[in-house]
Amino acid sequence: MADKNQPVVTPTPHVNEITRLSIGAEIKKGILISPNDIRIDGKFDGKIQTKGKVVLGEQATIKGDVFCTNADIWGKMEGNIIVSDVLTLMNTCEYTGVLQATKLSIEKGAKFNGTCKIINQDEYAKISGEFEGNKDVKAAFEKVEELKKI
Repeated sequence: MADKNQPVVTPTPHVNEITRLSIGAEIKKGILISPNDIRIDGKFDGKIQTKGKVVLGEQATIKGDVFCTNADIWGKMEGNIIVSDVLTLMNTCEYTGVLQATKLSIEKGAKFNGTCKIINQDEYAKISGEFEGNKDVKAAFEKVEELKKI
């Protein structure tokens, strides 16, 4: 039986388990699917889905849709973000769009222009299922599975 006085330790991901888009890099009309954490410091236009955390750095910009477990937004984002756990809009964040999360934290100084809905896990599952049902996303998932076989 677990000791209630022991702190819960979250494992730190290995550097090779984080998907990164560095400063100066740009992806246009892309679909990024990763089982691990994602850090964006460049420019991304498209859709992102991960079971991990998305971190958008201070110099980063995203235009599109993001589905993830947790997110920290430091940079600029325009679009939809759906988070199954905690979404944090940091003090340098500029967010425009529709956000849906089970928990939301907005730091003083963050700029938010849009709509917000607090959702539960069932709603998240339904929304993310609709994303996975999208024909472009299905094609991307199939391509990823093909590449795994190589």
